[in-house]
Amino acid sequence: MNNELLIRGIEEIYTKKELETWLKEGKSLRIYLGVDPSGDILHLGHSVPLRKLRDFQRLGAKIIFLIGDFTGMIGDPTDKLAVRKPLTREQVIENAKNYKRQASKFINFDGKNPAEIRYNSEWLDKLSFKDIIELAANFTVQQLLVRDMFEKRIAEEKPIHLHEFLYPLMQGYDAVALDADVQIGGTDQTFNMLAGRQLMRQLKDRTHVVITVPLLEGNDGRKAGKSLNNYIGLEEESFEMYGKVMSLKDELIIKYFVLATDVSSADIKKYEADLELGVNPRDIKAKLAFEVVKEMHNEKAAQDAAEEFDKVFKEKGKPTDIPEFKIEGQIKLVDVLVDAVVVPSKSEVRRLISQGGVKVNDIVVKDTEALVDAPSIIQVGKRRFLKVV
Repeated sequence: MNNELLIRGIEEIYTKKELETWLKEGKSLRIYLGVDPSGDILHLGHSVPLRKLRDFQRLGAKIIFLIGDFTGMIGDPTDKLAVRKPLTREQVIENAKNYKRQASKFINFDGKNPAEIRYNSEWLDKLSFKDIIELAANFTVQQLLVRDMFEKRIAEEKPIHLHEFLYPLMQGYDAVALDADVQIGGTDQTFNMLAGRQLMRQLKDRTHVVITVPLLEGNDGRKAGKSLNNYIGLEEESFEMYGKVMSLKDELIIKYFVLATDVSSADIKKYEADLELGVNPRDIKAKLAFEVVKEMHNEKAAQDAAEEFDKVFKEKGKPTDIPEFKIEGQIKLVDVLVDAVVVPSKSEVRRLISQGGVKVNDIVVKDTEALVDAPSIIQVGKRRFLKVV
């Protein structure tokens, strides 16, 4: 057994002794990761538990990639100071359709021991009201009220809706329905995952081990999220990915090495020592950026991204290969950036313009209704370029 299997990238195991016993006995384990389909992108934060699934899959464990399409429609109250708007089934399915391809960077869905994709609507849709009442009898209201976000809402006189109490109950039942030995997830899901451990013990008289992994902050140090645009997507273009890693806060460099790469612990300790000795953090960060791009793409992509980054930021030049977009006459800048898929939405373009984050031919654009014509070079932020022809 790999010495780092139960150490690196792990916050807590409930309980480690039980899991170690199973591994020593060679028990055939069923391990799953539940993913909330509220977005359509997996980022480096998701890679932390995915790496652990990969390691267990290599040891022969049966891996289940669970998409919470039913619970996604309820809305997870975890870390929310207000009730989250639930998603429709159509939104959930649309968001989930690309997950398999992205998760395939770490776990295999083919071969001798293929990972399995499941949706928790398979069993949660079938529960009757009587079933739910019987499940609820396994928990107390006091257990739920002690959760931090509920305590904060009570203190601030904000509402707590009854369906939010049912979320950990539903997520906990996933473990029972899957007949899983082990569940893995972020520390923000500890309460919900331990609900599964409790239900497995009370309904099946079985041990269910819970592995929590640390949350990986976004490159600005805040919790990674789409609204903050501070995440690094697993399928981001290599130059953008490299640049985002280079924008990482210095204090997160070692944490990213540990959680978001396969770089050896010995090498990471050396980088940590170099930083303590005063080596320029940018140099260590460049090694991190190269490694992340290499693992998510390939070594050539990482080398090309490093060279392009140096050209753009050290030499103040522009990338060698700037994507082109053909237009006729003058068109609104907002429309061009959305149609060319440089920025995902018009509202996002307007926000970037208002913040001074868009240039046309090296001139900052301040008008959200500005027109653009050919030929022009548009720059969005520091790393995204588009040539209008």
